[in-house]
Amino acid sequence: MAARRRIVILGAAGRDFHDFNMVYRDDPATEVVAFTAGQIAGIAGRRYPAELAGPHYPDGIPIVDEAELDGLIRRAAVDQVVFAYSDVGHEHVMHLASRVLAAGADFALLGPAATQLRSRRPVIAVTAVRTGCGKSQVSRYLATLLKRRGLRVGVIRHPMPYGNLKDQAVQRFTCLDELAAAGCTVEEREEYEPHLAIGHSVYAGVDYGRILALAEADNDLILWEGGNNDFPFIRPDWHVCLVDPLRPGHESAYHPGEATLRMADTVLVVKTDSAPAADVEQVIASAHRLNPGADIIRAASPARLDGEVRGRRVVVVEDGPTVTHGGMAYGAGWLAARAAGAEIIDPRPWAAPAIAAAYARYPHLGAVLPALGYSAAQLDDLCASLDAVPVDLVVSASPIDLGHLIRPNKPVVRARYEYAEAGSPGLADRLDAFLTHLPCGS
Repeated sequence: MAARRRIVILGAAGRDFHDFNMVYRDDPATEVVAFTAGQIAGIAGRRYPAELAGPHYPDGIPIVDEAELDGLIRRAAVDQVVFAYSDVGHEHVMHLASRVLAAGADFALLGPAATQLRSRRPVIAVTAVRTGCGKSQVSRYLATLLKRRGLRVGVIRHPMPYGNLKDQAVQRFTCLDELAAAGCTVEEREEYEPHLAIGHSVYAGVDYGRILALAEADNDLILWEGGNNDFPFIRPDWHVCLVDPLRPGHESAYHPGEATLRMADTVLVVKTDSAPAADVEQVIASAHRLNPGADIIRAASPARLDGEVRGRRVVVVEDGPTVTHGGMAYGAGWLAARAAGAEIIDPRPWAAPAIAAAYARYPHLGAVLPALGYSAAQLDDLCASLDAVPVDLVVSASPIDLGHLIRPNKPVVRARYEYAEAGSPGLADRLDAFLTHLPCGS
């Protein structure tokens, strides 16, 4: 019998596991010797459990730090390394490829044909060219419109399995208490909680074949809400990709965001109410160039504050992924606080250790606190940082109520932001056209 081809999958607790389940789990000709973990602290040192890895892997599969890649290739006689995470620059991907080639292995990327599931229900996918574009608010808007039309909508979220992988294999959330029972991190809550607050069920986990089957049994239509700038795990019938004029040029500079933009049916230009007009036109021209067959829709992302901040000293908490690996110096909270006349205080001098580590790792971060909560230590240090900053108020642009998780020693004013149409025809009109052309019985 020929030797099994030995493979390492580079990941970040998301697409890596999905690609393994789809392509390698049941393939007797390949052996995945390890996953690596990058991008998110604290997810290395685990194992992909035997219960999910299948009969070829009775001991599961180790998950090691990406820093160990070069030695791992040589030590384990690896034949091929597969890149499987998102929201990284093209140059970053090729630097990793160069390390792999220098160590003697092949470098590979898997595409939609090999990795996308097919659903027996209609599928709408919402993706973006970078994290922090506003996928969640667009997904909530579409899910609400679909629900008003009498359709049962299952929101399937890109994975974020940062805890016990076996326990997180298949998840369905219908209320906030279930998030607490599952031990969801701040990052998971930021994606799930706003949907639950308006009555939408959310599905997520590790094994997306089983997740999709559960959502299909419960619902008339599947709404895929992507993570970072990844392309969908489920083949869409209508694919909406967001581009961000606050980061012009990023739509063609990051992986796999450029591919995601190129494959979309509709390009949604968000934040037209806050971005410079010239930057809006730049990303529209770029979208036309990269995907001339897509229809392009302009949209707004208006923010509002729950309280009065004019003349008050405030510290701003932003959505964590947006201002860390998303590359933004600040987000909706900073913009809303400034527009409302607050005095924004730079929190960096008062950062507790876990937050200070984030500032060191992401030097582009501005005068805001990232809402990090991948671990209890990060959550504690976020609260300690807020307590230490000498301000009157906290302005929180995290999509969740931080009061569920921490109790800072000063009042919290939430910054809320939702999708808004910015012209006609808009996204709702495009949705109506999509539903009109669905086959009878769908």
